[in-house]
Amino acid sequence: MTPFRSSLVCSVAAAWLVVAAGTARVEAAVEQPTWILSAVGDLKPAPPPTGDAAAGELTALKTIVARRNASEVAEARWWDVGGPAYRWNEIAVKEMLAHSVTVPLALRNLALIHATMHDAVMSALSSKKSYARERPFAVDSQIAAVLSVPGGGSYPSDFGAAAGAASEMLAYLIPADADRIRKRAMEAAQSRVIAGVEYPSDAEAGLDLGRQVAARAIELAKRDGSDRKWAGTVPSGAGKWQGTNPINPAAATWKPWVLKTPDELRPPPPPDYNSAQLLAELAELKSFARTPRTNSIAVYWETFGGVRSFQLWNEHASRKILEYGLSQDPTAATYALAAMNIAMHDACIACWDAKLTYWQIRPSQLDPELKTLFPPPNHPSYPAAHGCISTAAAVALARLFPGDADTLLAIGKEAADARIYAGIHYRSDIEAGQALGRAVAEKVLARTSDR
Repeated sequence: MTPFRSSLVCSVAAAWLVVAAGTARVEAAVEQPTWILSAVGDLKPAPPPTGDAAAGELTALKTIVARRNASEVAEARWWDVGGPAYRWNEIAVKEMLAHSVTVPLALRNLALIHATMHDAVMSALSSKKSYARERPFAVDSQIAAVLSVPGGGSYPSDFGAAAGAASEMLAYLIPADADRIRKRAMEAAQSRVIAGVEYPSDAEAGLDLGRQVAARAIELAKRDGSDRKWAGTVPSGAGKWQGTNPINPAAATWKPWVLKTPDELRPPPPPDYNSAQLLAELAELKSFARTPRTNSIAVYWETFGGVRSFQLWNEHASRKILEYGLSQDPTAATYALAAMNIAMHDACIACWDAKLTYWQIRPSQLDPELKTLFPPPNHPSYPAAHGCISTAAAVALARLFPGDADTLLAIGKEAADARIYAGIHYRSDIEAGQALGRAVAEKVLARTSDR
């Protein structure tokens, strides 16, 4: 989305997800490519309190810890699950669903949120290494910590950085709920203090750092074209999609993160509407023998895997973060969430570019005798959006969580194949979408500093 530099010039290897314990996690932060900032360490908080100020803070913290109750401890443990970005991923997805955000716009919003969290957390970890402030419970044994935390210092708070980044992005995206969302960020940061693992100044510095990264991300968001009004028209003629008001047509012109332009990976034209190839693909759909199983798969991907595709894939990513033990590894966890959401976003933009370039007619429009399982979505046929978006997510996660690669890729394939089961896409739509999604994911994982 913005020019950036990266010290990592090779594609992400599986080793990223097996980071050593302790300070090695902090050291890995400086190797991360950034999305919003020009480099990790671009923003750095002032040094933590020392002398009398630090002593006073320690005394105040002892009082806070002594007065905490079971409910506060439970809340601290809730926020701690999965690392700094985990709960905010959950919250962000729920906000997209609660506000009925369309898939293209939800993907754009989630990519922004996770890129911002990634850079904020990485910046916090970099500063932790510089300041090496001991955890409060290591300074005073009277402070009983109720959470297990990695080494590498406490200042500034990486949890606070994630909370500040995510809450400010959500406040920008959903201004009517800004106060409620910002209150949750304060609760998230304060939970680390109550847990006895951070000083109040750690939490405050983390929140402020996250907000600073968000401020830069918001400036980029204002220029990404997502508020652009579509000025095009639906073409007419034989073999062209028939309809009005296609879903998010301007998405074809939005600014991607890793693609130089929306059309960088544009697939070749689809088969002509009266070609032998497309007629054979149409015949395949008409002769497909539906079963309760294929109907169930098709309906699942139309509902949960379609309009809620961003929820489905973020749940897969979050589950893998827990299964692979990344709760204590913010470096790998925040990268995985950012990379997958950005891959889906750019795949969607590239998909819409192709759709609104070729305006391929839907199978049931070409032959009204074809009975679909449900009406096709309101946009052109080629390439298949499920193939583009779900393949991008599956490929990204398969590379990041190689032990489950076969399972994840199979899920992505099922998302694409489900559109054949429903009778709403030609096979050429599916194959083009899968190829496009795969190519986008590879670019996300292998990106270097040449952009």
